[in-house]
Amino acid sequence: MSALMFSVRFIFLILCMFFSRSLSKLERLEHPVTKSDGSLNILVVGDWGRQGGFNQSLVAHQMGIVGEQLDIDYVISVGDNFYDDGLKGDTDPAFEASFSHIYTHPSLQKQWYSVLGNHDYQGNVAAQLSHVLTQKDWRWFCRRSFVLLSGMVELFFVDTNPFVEQYFTDPEDHTYDWSNVLPKDRYISNLFSDEKVACHMEICRGTSWDQNRSGIQFLTSGGGSKAWRGVILPWDIPKELKLYYDGQGFMCLHITHSQAKFIYYDISGNVLHQFTLSK
Repeated sequence: MSALMFSVRFIFLILCMFFSRSLSKLERLEHPVTKSDGSLNILVVGDWGRQGGFNQSLVAHQMGIVGEQLDIDYVISVGDNFYDDGLKGDTDPAFEASFSHIYTHPSLQKQWYSVLGNHDYQGNVAAQLSHVLTQKDWRWFCRRSFVLLSGMVELFFVDTNPFVEQYFTDPEDHTYDWSNVLPKDRYISNLFSDEKVACHMEICRGTSWDQNRSGIQFLTSGGGSKAWRGVILPWDIPKELKLYYDGQGFMCLHITHSQAKFIYYDISGNVLHQFTLSK
């Protein structure tokens, strides 16, 4: 999937913030909080890995500037890490060409937490999950699904690629690496079993954010390289939609004990949209 309107294949469950429950099976990680007030600054990007082309380097440059200004704690990648067909293996030079040699700004020398996009599944999935890449670049961490505990926040990373039936029934000219995913129904069932204990009952009822007053907020980010400006056909934009941008950019999260602020930047570092949720 291309970088359309900050498109994303994986639902970034920032909605799970400000509540904590034990999970049954998903891998749990902890990222220590370093700021004295306990706040977090996080950059979010997706659809980026094009060896610097299609303005990837320009987006990376702006990420570095914003990252320095905000003193970010880490970066989240929401998938389509390597175009067009993922990595061929853990020795694929595209890893350095699209990641290590692009995100070179000092402020981006922080941990990257990544999941897979549909283009990543068109390559060797095990390569992106391999510790070999972490040995090449310590910043790299990629899993299918996991939970990140960071101070007062729990972030749920959920791989939803196997949920897309078309990838199985009508893959067109693409070949997907479904190793360790098939049988699909069992994979999805196990994932749901993990999620519903801590997230499904709370999030889907809208009770995880201040007693059901706010409910669910859906956020998407991407556009780290190629965008299809002007190609999208006209469509009826729902009134609930706060931002639609047919271009490139990234998102920043500023999280404190009482609120979460979301800022969308374009390729030039201009603020496209921002809003705040209070607890």
